[in-house]
Amino acid sequence: MTAPLFFADVDRLASAEVGDVVELGGAEGRHAATVRRLVAGGRLDLSDGAGLLCVAEVTAVVGQVLHARVIERVAVPRPVPRITVVQALAKGDRDERAVETMTEVGVDVIVPWQASRSIVRWDSPRAQKAVTRWRTTAREAAKQARRPWLVDVPLLEATSAVVARLKSVVQAGGLAVVLHEVSHQPLRALTLPTDGEVVLVVGPEGGIADDEIAAFEAAGAVVRRLGPTVLRTSTAGTVAAAIVMANSGRWG
Repeated sequence: MTAPLFFADVDRLASAEVGDVVELGGAEGRHAATVRRLVAGGRLDLSDGAGLLCVAEVTAVVGQVLHARVIERVAVPRPVPRITVVQALAKGDRDERAVETMTEVGVDVIVPWQASRSIVRWDSPRAQKAVTRWRTTAREAAKQARRPWLVDVPLLEATSAVVARLKSVVQAGGLAVVLHEVSHQPLRALTLPTDGEVVLVVGPEGGIADDEIAAFEAAGAVVRRLGPTVLRTSTAGTVAAAIVMANSGRWG
């Protein structure tokens, strides 16, 4: 069985060499001790969320704090191409479900987008709490998927900020794709870069407005469809990311 992964204190883990004992406390320690019920002799992986992975063995459990000896240190390179999904806000918990599954398949950046047709509105007092929820969801999903790179979830972006993001990526030689069922050209037929960045834009339940599509195309994005059926906003980004992962070589 694959060893569970936990995110440890960045500074403490960075300075730990093979043979050193690292303390895992706080929420991660509680989870390891009381939920996973790890005991002395058990194996676990510790990560700083930025590619450092330490294979470790539990030496002691003191209350809700684990002590683990580092057996091996591995620097996992950041995967390429970098995959970003601009995810429109959705009602209920659909956008958080999208964050969870996109993290599991390997998306690197998930940008919350206030689309014009998004039913949900993140006002200023609510926006920071909502972003925190997305970040927490992504962190937990990263642990489940055993990935040593945490997902970057920036602050909420308006359409103008998304346009600027797409333009910057295209000018740097990357690829920006707007997912929309009106296109007759499939995403899978695109020639994908093997490095740089690929940005996928996923609209809300009501779809992406015509003026938004026009602005994205003016920034250099192309419009593509996923397949013969129309997917929910909670699944479109995950499916699209999986196609990109497979066709770009990240899942090779």
